[in-house]
Amino acid sequence: MTKEETSSTFQRGAASGEIYRVLRDEILTLQLEPGKSLEETSLSKRFAVSRSPIREALNRLLAERLVETLPNRSTIVTQVDLRDFPALIQALDVQQRLATRLAAQNRVETDLPRLRELAGVFNDSVGQASALTILQANFAFHVAVAEAGRNPYVTRQYRELLSETRRLLHIHVQFLDNADRVEVMRDQHHDFVDAIEAQDIAAADAIAHAHTMQFHDRFLKALRYAPEADFDLGLTIPEGL
Repeated sequence: MTKEETSSTFQRGAASGEIYRVLRDEILTLQLEPGKSLEETSLSKRFAVSRSPIREALNRLLAERLVETLPNRSTIVTQVDLRDFPALIQALDVQQRLATRLAAQNRVETDLPRLRELAGVFNDSVGQASALTILQANFAFHVAVAEAGRNPYVTRQYRELLSETRRLLHIHVQFLDNADRVEVMRDQHHDFVDAIEAQDIAAADAIAHAHTMQFHDRFLKALRYAPEADFDLGLTIPEGL
């Protein structure tokens, strides 16, 4: 849904959910930049609704740590501080390994078809979908892994961490568009499911750790990316410029 389309009238009762999804997508794809003010009155005019559904949508985003409330009670898009990246990776590694280990230990047979399906959805999205669709497919798969572990506390903590990580994943996926993202990203999730299905806790732990480190390495590579020195656009530069 584009910004122009969001000015249309929402169905009764559906406004807050639709507004939440639009704002969430714009935050995750960095269309709404970190630190951007989200003023209720302006959003009410944009979406042509009262402030009540706007407030409900912002509360959902607040629960996912995608927005934050300042001391003056104004709301902004949560800042991204790359100085926190090492701590984020450390936490993600621990949570991802724990969630996957518990899934291998506690999964039941009915979990496996769902995990296989979500792994397939992710693979399909890598091959042909937008970065946002890939992020959502990745998020859905890893939340399902946590749910298979049957520890609601771990699931809640892991879900929050995955949500905070999605904007960095967007940068990661965009960078991979310059390479062959299908070769790089596909089938990793099926490795998770194989270990979970076999109830091989050690393999699940190793796969989860490797998955985190791959994200770490590729994200840092994306930040360091620079065009090749001999890159030529084939343009002729007029003399004197």
